[in-house]
Amino acid sequence: MKKTFNAIMAIAALTITTLAYAQTFPSRPVKIIVPYPPGGITDIVGRTIAEGLSQELGQPVVVDNRVGASGVIGAVAAARANPDGYTLFVGTSTTNGTNPSTQQSLQYDPAKDFEPVALLAASPFMMIVNDKVPARTVSEFVKYAKGRPDKVFYGTPGAGGSIHLSTELFSLEAGIEMVHVPYKGSSPALTDLLGGSLQVMLDNMPSAVSLMQAGKVRALAVTGKARSPLAPDVPTLKEAGYPNFDSESWLALYAPADTPEAVINTLNAAVNKSLKRPSLLEVFNKVGLVTYGGTPGELASYQAAEIEKWAKVVKAINYEAK
Repeated sequence: MKKTFNAIMAIAALTITTLAYAQTFPSRPVKIIVPYPPGGITDIVGRTIAEGLSQELGQPVVVDNRVGASGVIGAVAAARANPDGYTLFVGTSTTNGTNPSTQQSLQYDPAKDFEPVALLAASPFMMIVNDKVPARTVSEFVKYAKGRPDKVFYGTPGAGGSIHLSTELFSLEAGIEMVHVPYKGSSPALTDLLGGSLQVMLDNMPSAVSLMQAGKVRALAVTGKARSPLAPDVPTLKEAGYPNFDSESWLALYAPADTPEAVINTLNAAVNKSLKRPSLLEVFNKVGLVTYGGTPGELASYQAAEIEKWAKVVKAINYEAK
């Protein structure tokens, strides 16, 4: 009886301590680890949400760029941080979606090493072809590719990333065979697409829309759930005859595993309020991002579905983890 009483008192004391901690959180600056370089979409999202959180939480929120290894360096640093809510992480469709299937001996587990806070935003990719390709619709491109098995080349910023796997997913659903040409970044791939060495590629919205508007490429579709506000006249792949196709570059906020639930709830509420700020929406809209928000549980379910989806694609194309 005495042991039971002591155990109950210990649990009660821990609960009171946790609640008291949550009520005073945050009492000092918060850091957000961004696993990619300054200036990119992930960095823009990290800095914009940091500004919003700072205003909502009443404490400075700073960005720490930890770059390298497809986001692994930043992810590991965040996963190993103290689970007190003062170190957060902007995870992406690569770090928390495709890496588990494409990275050998990954040093972190997205499901076990992080507490989901909220899905921040997402953007589709745009399917573009060079002006020498006669196709003006997705169906015309599929017909064009089927008539040239292994003679249609597509480029990506690198093997194993979201764009690579998204293109392979489309090839599987369309029943076509294309040759993958990986590059070190999008710029050299786009150069070869414009030069005619590549026939097609998926690209991030801002750069693809710029090339489309300049008349340098032809846009066939976007890969997300809905049309992009940056290109409202370009149909989705769902509209083009692939109702199950959905691939977006997404970003979400996480805390290290075992961060107190009350702290997670405080952060989640602050994120959802931040995502409604006009100044944030203006920044996100300019780069083609659609805001999401939601609960930690919804993010956990979304991440699990993404990991499962890309694991199936990796297996189907016999991609060897590196």
